[in-house]
Amino acid sequence: MSTADGAEALFQQAPCGYLTTTDDGTITRANDTFLDWAGYRRGDLLGTSVLRLLPVGDRILFSTHCLPQLLTAGAVSEVVVDVVAADRSRRACLLTATRSPAAGDRAAELRIIVFSIPERRAYEQELVATLHRAEASEAARVRAEEDLRRQALRDALTGLPNRAGLDAELTHRLAGAPAPFGLLFVDLDHFAAVNASLGTAAGDELLGVVAGRLRASVRESATVARLSGDEFVVADQLDAAAAVALAQRVQAALGVPLVVQGLEIVVSASVGVAVTASPEDTAERLLHHAAVAVHRAKAAGRRRVEVHDPACTDVAVDRLRLLGELRRAVAGGELRLHYQPRIGLAAGTMTGVEALVRWQHPERGLLPPAAFIDVAEESGLVRELGAWVLDTAVAQAARWADDPAHRTVEMAVNVSTRQLADPGLVAAVTAVLARHGLDPRLLVLEVTETALVTDPETAAATLHALKALGVGIAVDDFGTGYASLTYLQRFPVDELKIDRSFVMGLGVNDGDDAIVATCVQLAHAMGIRAVAEGVETEGQRLALVGMDCDFVQGYLFARPLTAGALEDWAPVDRTRDERAPVRTAG
Repeated sequence: MSTADGAEALFQQAPCGYLTTTDDGTITRANDTFLDWAGYRRGDLLGTSVLRLLPVGDRILFSTHCLPQLLTAGAVSEVVVDVVAADRSRRACLLTATRSPAAGDRAAELRIIVFSIPERRAYEQELVATLHRAEASEAARVRAEEDLRRQALRDALTGLPNRAGLDAELTHRLAGAPAPFGLLFVDLDHFAAVNASLGTAAGDELLGVVAGRLRASVRESATVARLSGDEFVVADQLDAAAAVALAQRVQAALGVPLVVQGLEIVVSASVGVAVTASPEDTAERLLHHAAVAVHRAKAAGRRRVEVHDPACTDVAVDRLRLLGELRRAVAGGELRLHYQPRIGLAAGTMTGVEALVRWQHPERGLLPPAAFIDVAEESGLVRELGAWVLDTAVAQAARWADDPAHRTVEMAVNVSTRQLADPGLVAAVTAVLARHGLDPRLLVLEVTETALVTDPETAAATLHALKALGVGIAVDDFGTGYASLTYLQRFPVDELKIDRSFVMGLGVNDGDDAIVATCVQLAHAMGIRAVAEGVETEGQRLALVGMDCDFVQGYLFARPLTAGALEDWAPVDRTRDERAPVRTAG
């Protein structure tokens, strides 16, 4: 017998089951031992996914735990799983796997060893015997059922009542308690950032600490529960003043720094307070009122306490109504574009415009972006809205470029964080430029610092692809985010737009003077243009001239104008093919 034949015989007759698969889990070999144990024919398995052999729960375990560990560490040992046999029965086993990396002409391969588990069978038999013994005793069965009921009403991570447990406790307490009764809806601020940066294990650790601090901050009679995620509830016999005082104590307790995975973290929370107004107030209504208040606290800037006022409208309902109206506005032609000139400080002429969206609401009149952009961004509608803005702005820029009566200017269009993360953005920009025949050099896409640091790898790839089209890139609201020089150097930026909050302090606040001057110097050091936003006074303009800022825009020169008004504002001198000197808005 040859060496190859001997090795094949050892493989086929090994005392344990063997499978080999490709990196993606496609079965390439199965030995006789496995086939006999599981009852399959070899032809049933070859070319199929190893996941088909596992029940749903174990598929998830294999996909999310075993495969990643195999691809990184090259091995996974003794994972307890079930294998679905040919007769559809489940057979418990220990699964051990190793990965052989690709070498030469040989592709990477996973080698999976399957051991049956008599010990597990014995354990299952013991469970059955235990169940029989429990069924023989009425008292034992009652205790088991009561334990299961308690577990169903408890949060497994913190041990606090869950939503069902909270509802049961509140219903019981409200039925026998005199008014007033107060409820605090505690929502942690920026908890998602902990999970995203440190992982879910760190997030779970943090939630456990929060639960302990909440429990320690209240009276023994209080109900403390975890609703879901980073949302907690505290309820007790409290009037409005006492509830607010408790909310402030809770915020102070949560604000004590703690260390998670070696990093010091300071937790803050927004708190919504609701207090029963009548005996008819139910647990569901009280919780809803507190949720309305916490939404208001978050909208007002987080780390706040807000008390529900029955006379106030429901913020969440208002936002849903506004979102529905905005969807109809995008489809129904209610959006408008206005254009704010960008002025070259050296020559005093208009070199470009920024396209700014407005909503011609049928009842509320012309609305600025601040009235609806946040709702669009949170809902994802900003992609559809942004696509309309881009198409309309590029079409207008192309009309101006093709009309000899108007000087060609750059068109700046804002790109949201969601748009920048959209894999179809580059294709969309390419298509709209081609559709309207606009020179890409006349389009500038403005992104915020926040958009750059949210997902820097994706942002860099997208911006480099856009830059390859010939499109200009600007960083908007510069100075308000977290982008460092190191970050900026990773992106193909053409200009920095200094945020208006700093420009407004020129000549008034020495700190703002220093910030603006530093931003201008930073832009020039990087070989790009500096643009100051929000210029409203002659003193600000002169200060920017002294700082050698390149471009400015603001109410000193013009408010955002319709296309027609902009053409009238800057008439063309055909004899010199230049625009008339810039005039301040009267």
